[in-house]
Amino acid sequence: MEFVELNNGIKMPILGYGVFQIADQEECERCVLDAIETGYRLIDTAQAYGNEAAVGKAIKKCGVPREELFITTKVWISNAGYEKAKKSIEQSLEKLQLDYLDLILIHQPFGDYYGTYRAMEELYKEGKLKAIGVSNFYPDRLIDLIKFNEVVPAVNQVETHVFNQQINANEVMKKYGVQIESWGPFAEGKNNLFTDETLKAVGDKYNKSNAQVALRYLIQRGVVVIPKSVHKERMIQNIDVFDFELTKEDMDLIAVLDKGESLFFSHYDPKTVEYLTSLAR
Repeated sequence: MEFVELNNGIKMPILGYGVFQIADQEECERCVLDAIETGYRLIDTAQAYGNEAAVGKAIKKCGVPREELFITTKVWISNAGYEKAKKSIEQSLEKLQLDYLDLILIHQPFGDYYGTYRAMEELYKEGKLKAIGVSNFYPDRLIDLIKFNEVVPAVNQVETHVFNQQINANEVMKKYGVQIESWGPFAEGKNNLFTDETLKAVGDKYNKSNAQVALRYLIQRGVVVIPKSVHKERMIQNIDVFDFELTKEDMDLIAVLDKGESLFFSHYDPKTVEYLTSLAR
């Protein structure tokens, strides 16, 4: 496994396992156990996923020392604000059966996320959170948060894949020492990622799949990735991306796939904002 060093010196695996949309508790527990057995050490969950307790059970059963795991969760919009966020983080720790979290993120840039961040800063200083960060923060909101808070976010988790490579946003993150992390590294299969001819042509050179090439491309750009699968054989394939290296020519070919926009939603779209903020009630 390769690691990135966050702005506070914490080491974070560059590849992990995400549990988004694994709502069934037994299935989620099995998947996390399979992932850890396969070699994953970064596990990414969220309050909104409804599976923190299942992740916690898997962590308890896996037999891997706690210090070797890197556990992330996220504070949802309905828990925004200092008091609510602090209480919700304590609840997340309880569900996950942990004394501390390696990383916690503000899930969406809506509601009283300043209050949420103050609660996170406080728990960070107490040692209950090893690193704090954000998710889905575009450059404008990220800079605003950095300028008016004491602790610079360690991570910003945003939609990042070969069709939306976040080149400009990542430059802003680098300027302020924020690590980019990808959600949706496979674009959830959109734009026929798994059969894309460019990715296939590159993969054929190394006997690798489109999915492996897509992950390798992000990893070589320094992007943390958290691919999700409920199939152990796919988990094995997704982590098997450290035995080859894309050439500059390969990287340049894949760079052309970038459309520079989301395949899912925009936080600048009023309808998206109306929908997401409605989830706070």
